Amino acid sequence: MNRKIEIIVNNSELAAGTRGASLGPGAVMTAARKANNPYFGLYPLHPLPDYNRFLDQKNETEFAKNLQGFKLVFESVAEKTTEILHKGSFPLILAGDHGSAAGTIAGIKAAYPDKRLGVVWIDAHGDLHSPYTTPSGNIHGMPLSLSLGNDNLRYQRNTPSEETVSTWNELKHKYTGTIKLNPADLVFIGVRDTEYEENQLIAENNITNHTVESVRKEGAQAIVEHVLEQLAPCDIIYVSFDVDSMDPEITSFGTGTPVGNGIFPEEAEEILTLLAQDPKTVCIEFVEVNPCLDNKENTMAEMAFSILESVTTALNS
Repeated sequence: MNRKIEIIVNNSELAAGTRGASLGPGAVMTAARKANNPYFGLYPLHPLPDYNRFLDQKNETEFAKNLQGFKLVFESVAEKTTEILHKGSFPLILAGDHGSAAGTIAGIKAAYPDKRLGVVWIDAHGDLHSPYTTPSGNIHGMPLSLSLGNDNLRYQRNTPSEETVSTWNELKHKYTGTIKLNPADLVFIGVRDTEYEENQLIAENNITNHTVESVRKEGAQAIVEHVLEQLAPCDIIYVSFDVDSMDPEITSFGTGTPVGNGIFPEEAEEILTLLAQDPKTVCIEFVEVNPCLDNKENTMAEMAFSILESVTTALNS
């Protein structure tokens, strides 16, 4: 299924807790150029506006840091994603931090308001916090809560400001007037680092997590078959790939929140290429490469680019 690929580049790291993720997309491009690969000259490239200046301003929203800047990022990602989908093209997204995904999901739903969306979340983390439950205030731990429209108030630990609540509620329904995602249509792969509040939300909503152990035992192909079987009622699928889903001892520590015992790069590549081949898949996103933290020069970005190439080949097959 030959797709017309267009690449969105979102350099934002406003939602991250450590600095440097904004350099991730550029590091992936550097990996391509180092290999004398013209990849980024082959497809239309859409760099989004840079709002990282908000990092240089006083944070006014303790439990959703840099929220006003993040709102601008959310909107720019969503609107560009919608635009590309409306053209009949396939958005491949390179983003800094994982907060970007909330905008991506909003953009997909804005483009396809009547279609049921399935989300495959390949990550070490659940990203299910809200301003009411977050232990850090970092929004890259909240994109799925935002998309599900579930603040998990039963396990509230924080009292966000009025400004936070107002903007957060606006984003939950922006572009769609309703929630973007049902918990039955969310599938985790490789999630292994979650907090109590997230665990309760996962259990109460029966959210599926294909653990690293199950990937290792059953194999990537079987896991993808399980995923696609669960998402069979969905019309379209979005795949979000955080490089911290991979084992940092094998890849590198070039990501903001590395967690040990992750999936192998070969497993990630197989999972992503198989999902790319499915005709329901309409968007794939790569996030959280951080070259500032890489203990092996630019290894994480090089591995991400290698996987990106394989995904692109699968999309064009």
